Amino acid sequence: MADEAFRPVYHPAGHDSGLRNAIQDVRTGRWVAMRDLLASTPDWGLWTQRTQVLAATAAGSDVVRAWRSEEPDNVAALVMHTRVLVERAVRAHRAGHRHTRELWQEAWEACQLTAHNAPADPVPWVCLVALAQLDEGQRLAEHRTHPPEPMLFPGPWGLLTEAHRRDPYNREAYHRMLQFVHARRGGGSLSEAVNFARWASSRAPVGPAVHALPLYVQVERYREERGHQQALDLHWTTDEALRDADHALHYWFAHTPPERCSLLDLNYLAHALWAALRFTEAAPVFAALGPYYTPMPWASRGQGAGGPDAAEEVFLRARSRCLAAARRSGP
Repeated sequence: MADEAFRPVYHPAGHDSGLRNAIQDVRTGRWVAMRDLLASTPDWGLWTQRTQVLAATAAGSDVVRAWRSEEPDNVAALVMHTRVLVERAVRAHRAGHRHTRELWQEAWEACQLTAHNAPADPVPWVCLVALAQLDEGQRLAEHRTHPPEPMLFPGPWGLLTEAHRRDPYNREAYHRMLQFVHARRGGGSLSEAVNFARWASSRAPVGPAVHALPLYVQVERYREERGHQQALDLHWTTDEALRDADHALHYWFAHTPPERCSLLDLNYLAHALWAALRFTEAAPVFAALGPYYTPMPWASRGQGAGGPDAAEEVFLRARSRCLAAARRSGP
C-alpha cells in the first residue's frame, strides 16, 4: 500500500485476533467468546493483557455479571468480575465521582477474594497496585511500605512484589506502579518516576516490556518542560533520551515477537527513535505495528491539544519518513 493511501487503525486488541473477536462479542452483550479465549490463554503475561482489555470493554455493561450468574464456579469469571470492579473504581476516581470510596472498597474486597481463589494468578495483585493510586495521601499502610532502594519512594511495594513473584516483570504491574508515582499527593515528582522506571528496567533480564518504561517518563518530561516547542527538538537527542530509546530497542524489541508487543510500547519506541532522528532504526518498529497505532504519544507533539486527528497526522509523517529512510538505506 502506498504511504499516501495508508491510514492507521486504533483497536485495543491490536494483532490479537482472538481478543478482537471476544471484544466484539462483549460489546454486543455476549460472554462465551471471552470465556473461551481466556480458557485458551497460555501464559500470565497474555492473561494479564487480555483481562485488562476485556475489562475496559465490559466495564460499562453487565456482561461479566451475566457470565458469573451462569457459571458461578468459573475462576476466570471471578477474575473478570474483579477486573471490572477495579476499572469502574479507577474511572470514578478520575471523574471525581461521589461514590468512588464505595466502589473502591467493593473492588478491594473482590481482589482479596480472587487472590484467595486464584493464588497463582498475578492479576488480583496487579489490581491492588492499580487501586493504590486512589489513595493519594497514602493513608493505608500497604501503600507506604519501605522501598527496596534508598532512591525510591514509600509505596505499595509489597503488592508489586506479589505480582512480580507470580509473573516476573509483569508489564501492567509496573505501569500501575508508575501511575501510583504520578498520583502521590505532594510527592509524585518527575524525578521519582525517572528513578522508578530506570530501577525497574535496570533489574530486568532481556525480553520484558519493562525495558520500555523509561520512554513513558520521557514523554511526560517532554510534555511538562518542552511541550510547546518544535516537534523535533533537543529533548529527544540528549544522551539520556537516546540511552532510553536504545535500551528499549535492544533489550526488549529485538527479543519480542511483534504480535506479543503492546501497541502502546511499540508506539512509544517508534516515537522515541523518530524524534531522535534515528529513522532507519525506527522503521522496523513501524513495520511491527502493521496497520495499528495509538494516539499517545503522538498527541504530545506540537502546540496545544490537537486531538486524535492531529496525533494521527504526526504518526503518519513520522512513519512515512522512517520507512522512506529505510528504503533509501537498502537491504
